[in-house]
Order: sequence, then structure tokens, then C-alpha cells
Amino acid sequence: MTKKERYGQVIDYFSKQIPVAETELIYDNPFQLLVAVILSAQCTDKRVNMTTPAIFARYPSPQAMAQASFDDLFPLIRSISYPNNKTKHLIGMANMLLDQFQGEVPMTVEALVKLPGVGRKTANVITSVIDQQPNMAVDTHVFRVSKRLGLVPEKASTPLAVEKELIKYIPEELVHKAHHWLILHGRYTCLARNPKCESCGLTALCRYYAKAAKKKV
Repeated sequence: MTKKERYGQVIDYFSKQIPVAETELIYDNPFQLLVAVILSAQCTDKRVNMTTPAIFARYPSPQAMAQASFDDLFPLIRSISYPNNKTKHLIGMANMLLDQFQGEVPMTVEALVKLPGVGRKTANVITSVIDQQPNMAVDTHVFRVSKRLGLVPEKASTPLAVEKELIKYIPEELVHKAHHWLILHGRYTCLARNPKCESCGLTALCRYYAKAAKKKV
């Protein structure tokens, strides 16, 4: 099977199985999504969604959040992983939005990564979700699933290497959706420790499944 054929089969499968693929983070505008994605680093979307309503109610805009003190914001974030750093990042992010971006969330990766708490992965999420730009955010799910399915080489050892490989073979107009396909598949089927191979329709082309089958022989 060629790499092009492998990608074609994976895309066809997800197009039928998950026709609507979108972030599970709950938000109403780009600022809220930015806050949620910063909070989601090494934390589940479920936990973030439990936390953000109180944050958004008290700090609905960059202007409001920029006025927050650490002691004001921290209690609303303390149930999230790394609350100290994330509290500082959110306040710094809001201030930079006001100082450098007229209070608006920028829509380029280059501008977004200047914000406190925003790395390439977060910037790719914001631009792909809000603006449907062909940017691939590689989190632990995308990294794991793309390797197991044989979409990227085993030697692709960094998120950036995986990102470049996926971007190369996924049609540009599907990149923003493919990001969610891989995340959702990793979150609910291709689990890290106990993947649900029995309910997966991609085992025929899955590199991980083929290796597991050989071990059983």
C-alpha cells in the first residue's frame, strides 16, 4: 500500500464515521477559545469545560482579564493542571492582546505564539478552529494515532515532524477537520494503553495492529 493510498483510506473512513468533527471545548468567541486552549495543556477538555464558565462570567473579555490580579484569577483555575503558570499566562496574554493587537485575537501562527502560554500547537488550534486555516495541531492523540496508523514514519520523533508529514499528504481543505478526526479517534478508540481495536474500522491498514497480531502468533 502506498502512502497516498493509506491516507486516502483513512480520510474516507473518517469522512463517513465522523462527518462532523470539531473541538469539544466550549466557547463563544475567539478570546474564549484562546483561554480554553491555554488551560487545556496537559489537561482534559472535560475538566476545562467545567472550569471556564466561571472564568468567562467574571472575565468575558481581554479588557476584563487584563485587570485581574493573580489572587483573583487563581481560585478559578486551581483545579486545572499547572494553575500557577496558567494564571500568569492568561493575565499576560490578555494584557498583550490589548497592548499589541487592539484587544483582538490575531489569526496568524506567527502572531499568536508571541502571546504568553501560546505555543505552536495552541496557535494551530486557534487558526484552524476559528479560521479553518490548514494548520495541524499535534497533541498527544494526533502524535500517537498518526504513528500507529502508519501515516507518519516511526522516526518522526517530534510534534513538528509529525505536523509536516501530515500537512504534506492531507488535502489542504481537510486539514482543519483531520486534526479533530485524529484527536477524537485517539480519545475514544485508539487509547494510549488499551486501544479498542475490536471496534476500529482501520485495523486492516494499522501498523500498530499488525505488530500486535504478530506478537500473538
